[in-house]
Amino acid sequence: MRISRRPALALLAGALLLGSGPAFARCEGYVAQPRPQNTPLEDVGRSYDRIIDEGWIEFALYEDFAPWSDLVDGKPVGVDVEIGRLIAKALGVEARFRLVPASENLDADLLNYVWKGAAVDGHVSDVMLHVPYDSDYACRFDQVVFTGQYGGESVAIGYRLKDYPEKGPSPNYFRYDTVGVENDSIADFYLTSIGNGSVEQSIHRYRSTAAAVDAMAQGEVMAVMGPRAQIEGAIAGHAEAGLAVHEPPLIGFTRGRWTIGVAVSAQHRDLGYAVDDAIAQGLDDGRIAKIFQSHGLTFRAPER
Repeated sequence: MRISRRPALALLAGALLLGSGPAFARCEGYVAQPRPQNTPLEDVGRSYDRIIDEGWIEFALYEDFAPWSDLVDGKPVGVDVEIGRLIAKALGVEARFRLVPASENLDADLLNYVWKGAAVDGHVSDVMLHVPYDSDYACRFDQVVFTGQYGGESVAIGYRLKDYPEKGPSPNYFRYDTVGVENDSIADFYLTSIGNGSVEQSIHRYRSTAAAVDAMAQGEVMAVMGPRAQIEGAIAGHAEAGLAVHEPPLIGFTRGRWTIGVAVSAQHRDLGYAVDDAIAQGLDDGRIAKIFQSHGLTFRAPER
């Protein structure tokens, strides 16, 4: 299942709904993956020194993923775009952005954009942004360094104040009240599972969370469930509609919040250190918080 259309978030779905299982020492029981076959280490990606010498750095971002990353009038915009520029400025190089389609899962995204490259005409980017951090998942890879945590995300519910003037709804309301979700997302899966399908008749499915918020603003549904930032970003475009968002208790979710960071090839750990330092400085001096706030998003300091 997917939290949104971004399969990079799929790694968290099981943990969000089912829990993460017994507690073990980090990486206990994991077997490191083999290195990329027939791929000389020096031929995969660019080194930190080369990035500095050539004067530019390329970031892989998800396409059609507002408010995080999107194209507007042919130019990349969004929170992740500005995070990339912050990193590039700290390194003293030009920021370049590559908006990429999501693959079927995070494993494929990392292979295609971080440590190997797609089989046909593929190349790796220097840094991939908006990679959810999960310690257990990170243990599966020795090809990738997960670092640079710069924010947090959570599952939330947007709603119309006209319909809920006293307090926002919780999932049990949707046995009777209409709710919009992104089709085939973790919110869709979660609501479908409530009460042996008793909420099913109230669910309206849309191509994206933003489309569900548009429908809510027009009165098609009373509420929307999905990632908070995507709801908040879409609500910002409907200032006159009387919309709000909150995070009620979600029975059955053991971890309704997660951390967002970056991924770099394990062959270029020094680049990962430099990127993490740049993000740490941006967190310490408040620049990253301001980026979130400028897009109308709630900033949640990441666990680092």
